[in-house]
Amino acid sequence: MADLHPEQRAALAYAERRGTNAPVESIARRLRETIGDARELLDGVPAAIADAPPAAGGWSVAGVVDHLVVTHELAVEELQGLVAGREPAGPPIPAGLRSAGDAAPAWRDLLSRFREVHGDLLSVVESATDSVPLEPRASVVMVVKCATNDGSRVPVHWVQSFDWKAYATIFRMHLVEHLAQIRRILAEVGPEGAAGSGPELSR
Repeated sequence: MADLHPEQRAALAYAERRGTNAPVESIARRLRETIGDARELLDGVPAAIADAPPAAGGWSVAGVVDHLVVTHELAVEELQGLVAGREPAGPPIPAGLRSAGDAAPAWRDLLSRFREVHGDLLSVVESATDSVPLEPRASVVMVVKCATNDGSRVPVHWVQSFDWKAYATIFRMHLVEHLAQIRRILAEVGPEGAAGSGPELSR
């Protein structure tokens, strides 16, 4: 880890502390809270706001949710395999994954899939125990913003393998980070005060 940025080391230390070395009950509780926060935020977003792109470009709220749905549907499959003692056979889930053609489905359908996939993710964790072996590992494309010499922050990509507890924790943080992105988008395109509603996500 000597050649990693401090931010990368911090991310890996978090995955070990809150994942690998944490009891399942703690991992499930944090995941349950984050999913509840997400549902509360997204259920209050109308379709017209969800589809509105930010003025500076980039994904709309619907685009971010589409990314979360498509990515986490694959993550659930990999996590189920890890808990069952199987390592994924293919390459890691790509960063920035979206629906084919980058066209997000209808907002109502996206919300339904979002609730379903995160219900499935939570079910996998809640059904596991601390006796489930940690030896099977899955590779994850990690993306962390790291400080540069001029003070700016740039995303750094690398591939890291994780046991099932750390894997579940990494994808909870993936959800947390994109919910923060959604709040920033709502601050620009949503009704006044939308981005300030709902609970704080950092835990």
